[in-house]
Amino acid sequence: MNYWLMKSEPDVFSYDDLVAKRKAEWDGVRNHAAQLHMKTMRKGDLALFYHSNIGLEAVGIMEIVEEAAPDSTDQSGKWIAVHVAPRQKLAKPVSLKTMKADPALADMVILRQSRLSVAPLTEAEFNHILALSKT
Repeated sequence: MNYWLMKSEPDVFSYDDLVAKRKAEWDGVRNHAAQLHMKTMRKGDLALFYHSNIGLEAVGIMEIVEEAAPDSTDQSGKWIAVHVAPRQKLAKPVSLKTMKADPALADMVILRQSRLSVAPLTEAEFNHILALSKT
């Protein structure tokens, strides 16, 4: 199993929106590095849902339920998307500030490449963030 952190602006699509939909296409990713990460995602992988721009915090866990396929929002056919489903809301959101200050998370890809909207996590990083969230 692989672990990921996936960002969305909560005023565009929030974790609560995902819960309401039950399943959603994670579309609109137009960064080549993020696309490469999405191509390696497998059904059953887990991802932290991170609210970007507003909140700046991990707020929930979601599961990859469908692997990479053409992005329905891309008319060119160049980009891919995955489908995700909610697993669990974090008991307490974990802020970017908290992640940056924690030595156990110092090597997180997302902290070194903050512009990525999809990034891998190690199992240890994923579990540490869960511990910080009291989940």
